[in-house]
Amino acid sequence: MELKMAVIALSSLAQESRLKVFRLLVKAGPEGMPAGTIAEKLKIPANTLSFHLKELANAGLVKSRKVGRSVIYEMHAGNIGVLMSFLTEDCCQGHPDLCLPQAAPSCCETSTKKEQILSV
Repeated sequence: MELKMAVIALSSLAQESRLKVFRLLVKAGPEGMPAGTIAEKLKIPANTLSFHLKELANAGLVKSRKVGRSVIYEMHAGNIGVLMSFLTEDCCQGHPDLCLPQAAPSCCETSTKKEQILSV
Protein backbone atom coordinates (compact mmCIF):
# COMPACT_ATOMS: atom_id res chain seq x y z
CA MET A 1 0.00 0.00 0.00
CA GLU A 2 1.24 3.44 -0.83
CA LEU A 3 1.54 6.02 1.92
CA LYS A 4 -1.00 8.27 0.19
CA MET A 5 -3.68 5.54 0.22
CA ALA A 6 -2.96 4.75 3.88
CA VAL A 7 -3.42 8.42 4.76
CA ILE A 8 -6.74 8.51 2.89
CA ALA A 9 -7.98 5.36 4.66
CA LEU A 10 -6.90 6.52 8.10
CA SER A 11 -8.29 10.01 7.51
CA SER A 12 -11.67 8.54 6.64
CA LEU A 13 -11.69 6.73 9.99
CA ALA A 14 -10.70 9.87 11.91
CA GLN A 15 -14.32 10.93 12.30
CA GLU A 16 -16.62 9.56 15.00
CA SER A 17 -19.63 8.60 12.86
CA ARG A 18 -17.51 6.99 10.14
CA LEU A 19 -15.57 5.00 12.73
CA LYS A 20 -18.85 3.78 14.23
CA VAL A 21 -20.12 2.77 10.79
CA PHE A 22 -16.86 0.99 10.00
CA ARG A 23 -16.89 -0.93 13.30
CA LEU A 24 -20.53 -1.92 12.80
CA LEU A 25 -19.76 -3.25 9.33
CA VAL A 26 -16.75 -5.17 10.61
CA LYS A 27 -19.03 -6.83 13.18
CA ALA A 28 -21.61 -7.58 10.46
CA GLY A 29 -18.99 -9.54 8.53
CA PRO A 30 -19.25 -10.48 4.86
CA GLU A 31 -23.06 -10.43 4.88
CA GLY A 32 -22.94 -6.68 5.35
CA MET A 33 -25.89 -4.55 6.31
CA PRO A 34 -28.51 -2.46 4.49
CA ALA A 35 -27.99 1.29 4.70
CA GLY A 36 -31.33 1.71 6.46
CA THR A 37 -30.33 -0.71 9.20
CA ILE A 38 -27.02 1.09 9.70
CA ALA A 39 -28.85 4.41 10.00
CA GLU A 40 -31.32 2.93 12.46
CA LYS A 41 -28.72 1.22 14.66
CA LEU A 42 -26.43 4.26 14.82
CA LYS A 43 -29.21 6.87 14.81
CA ILE A 44 -27.64 8.71 11.88
CA PRO A 45 -29.92 10.53 9.39
CA ALA A 46 -29.98 8.83 5.96
CA ASN A 47 -28.43 11.77 4.08
CA THR A 48 -25.61 12.08 6.63
CA LEU A 49 -25.01 8.34 6.56
CA SER A 50 -24.85 8.41 2.78
CA PHE A 51 -22.04 10.98 2.96
CA HIS A 52 -20.09 8.90 5.49
CA LEU A 53 -20.52 5.68 3.50
CA LYS A 54 -19.28 7.47 0.38
CA GLU A 55 -16.16 8.62 2.25
CA LEU A 56 -15.46 5.11 3.53
CA ALA A 57 -16.03 3.65 0.06
CA ASN A 58 -13.72 6.23 -1.55
CA ALA A 59 -11.07 5.22 0.98
CA GLY A 60 -11.55 1.58 -0.04
CA LEU A 61 -12.71 0.45 3.40
CA VAL A 62 -16.30 -0.47 2.52
CA LYS A 63 -18.04 -1.63 -0.62
CA SER A 64 -21.67 -1.90 -1.62
CA ARG A 65 -23.91 -4.17 -3.64
CA LYS A 66 -27.54 -3.96 -4.69
CA VAL A 67 -29.92 -6.62 -3.53
CA GLY A 68 -33.35 -5.92 -4.93
CA ARG A 69 -34.14 -2.36 -3.93
CA SER A 70 -31.68 -2.31 -1.02
CA VAL A 71 -28.04 -1.29 -1.00
CA ILE A 72 -26.00 -3.56 1.24
CA TYR A 73 -22.73 -2.21 2.63
CA GLU A 74 -19.93 -4.42 3.84
CA MET A 75 -16.35 -4.04 4.95
CA HIS A 76 -13.80 -4.40 2.16
CA ALA A 77 -11.81 -7.15 3.89
CA GLY A 78 -9.01 -7.26 1.31
CA ASN A 79 -8.25 -3.57 1.57
CA ILE A 80 -8.53 -3.62 5.36
CA GLY A 81 -6.00 -6.45 5.43
CA VAL A 82 -3.64 -4.47 3.21
CA LEU A 83 -3.98 -1.45 5.51
CA MET A 84 -3.31 -3.57 8.61
CA SER A 85 -0.24 -5.08 6.94
CA PHE A 86 0.98 -1.60 6.03
CA LEU A 87 0.54 -0.43 9.63
CA THR A 88 2.41 -3.39 11.10
CA GLU A 89 5.01 -3.74 8.35
CA ASP A 90 7.84 -2.39 10.49
CA CYS A 91 6.53 -3.80 13.76
CA CYS A 92 9.26 -4.65 16.25
CA GLN A 93 12.07 -3.79 13.81
CA GLY A 94 11.26 -6.53 11.34
CA HIS A 95 10.25 -9.13 13.93
CA PRO A 96 6.44 -8.96 13.98
CA ASP A 97 6.33 -12.24 15.91
CA LEU A 98 7.52 -10.25 18.93
CA CYS A 99 4.54 -7.91 19.04
CA LEU A 100 1.66 -9.31 16.97
CA PRO A 101 0.88 -12.42 19.06
CA GLN A 102 0.14 -10.17 22.02
CA ALA A 103 -2.32 -8.08 19.98
CA ALA A 104 -4.11 -10.93 18.19
CA PRO A 105 -5.67 -12.77 21.16
CA SER A 106 -6.91 -9.56 22.80
CA CYS A 107 -9.26 -8.84 19.91
CA CYS A 108 -11.33 -11.87 20.81
CA GLU A 109 -11.28 -11.62 24.60
CA THR A 110 -13.99 -10.18 26.80
CA SER A 111 -14.04 -6.44 27.39
CA THR A 112 -13.10 -6.94 31.06
CA LYS A 113 -9.93 -8.74 30.06
CA LYS A 114 -9.20 -6.03 27.44
CA GLU A 115 -9.60 -3.35 30.09
CA GLN A 116 -7.14 -5.19 32.32
CA ILE A 117 -4.64 -5.40 29.47
CA LEU A 118 -5.06 -1.72 28.63
CA SER A 119 -4.63 -0.62 32.25
CA VAL A 120 -1.20 -2.27 32.56
